[in-house]
Amino acid sequence: MRYHPGMATMGPTTTCYTERFAGNLARLARAQTGMSQRDVAARSGVAQSVIAAIESGTRQPSWPLLCRILAGADLEPRVQLASYDDHDDVLDRRATNFPEAHRTAERARDHALAVAPAAGR
Repeated sequence: MRYHPGMATMGPTTTCYTERFAGNLARLARAQTGMSQRDVAARSGVAQSVIAAIESGTRQPSWPLLCRILAGADLEPRVQLASYDDHDDVLDRRATNFPEAHRTAERARDHALAVAPAAGR
């Protein structure tokens, strides 16, 4: 869904998600299969230190390398293209233009809402 017409440009939240994507995907693959970094390294032929660097976000793998790591966990990526959803970008712009007093009030409200269900247990 597009909130604003024109060319999409990623805001800080979307950029952060994008930069963490490969590491999160590799970590998720290991979690789903119950494999350690060493197990995936041995099966994929990729050094465990490289897998650790990817998972920590200090290294961005190429697509072929990411596919090799996932294959080591007996998984394969499947890609689907969709229209750009700029929801997070809109929220980033809103937060930037929001006075600090409003951001503080929103955080307090969010905290109260998060704590309220826990108190009812």
